[in-house]
Amino acid sequence: MRKLGREADMLADTHKIFFITNNDHKVKEANRILSPFGIELIKSNFIKLEIQSKSLKKIAKYAALFATKRMFKPVIVEDSGLFIKALKGFPGPFSSYVYDKLGCEGILKLMNDINDRTALFKCVVSFCQPNSKPIIFEGIVYGEISFEIRGNSGFGFDPIFIPKFGNGLTFSEMPPEDKDRLSHRGKAFRKFGEWYISNILNLK
Repeated sequence: MRKLGREADMLADTHKIFFITNNDHKVKEANRILSPFGIELIKSNFIKLEIQSKSLKKIAKYAALFATKRMFKPVIVEDSGLFIKALKGFPGPFSSYVYDKLGCEGILKLMNDINDRTALFKCVVSFCQPNSKPIIFEGIVYGEISFEIRGNSGFGFDPIFIPKFGNGLTFSEMPPEDKDRLSHRGKAFRKFGEWYISNILNLK
């Protein structure tokens, strides 16, 4: 594992927490969501350990506990998945890998001639402190898979997911603030922010 060095110095402010991820898009989005809570996530160079599991919760909990034990710092791990009903929940917890291999185009090909486009996005945020068990925050948004790639913002499968109550737009067609309000990641990180303020910062 890489030494923390500079990273440890960045956490003089207790409102800052290490985010174990190599996805810059997730860091930007999470910080946008947590900004109203006065919390900033710092991208860590620590190598995230992922177990093979069908449960996003188990994956995130294990990774957060593993990182905390070795870094001796509070950390956050986030894992998300796109679950498509007609594909029996695929790609689910393997969404990141499937996106890298197939992309949005590959999912649309698998959905060719399928009329039932029902799907959901699920996010699990795992927060862990030294000598403590991980605490889990979940967010789910229901919607459907579009018939084509639409929009230029967002990342991952955002261009093919149409959330309920999103006026028929994909996540990639929405302004960031609208996506944050509706998204699985927005729901999970807001739950974490509310909990953190009440239980760690004792501001309520």
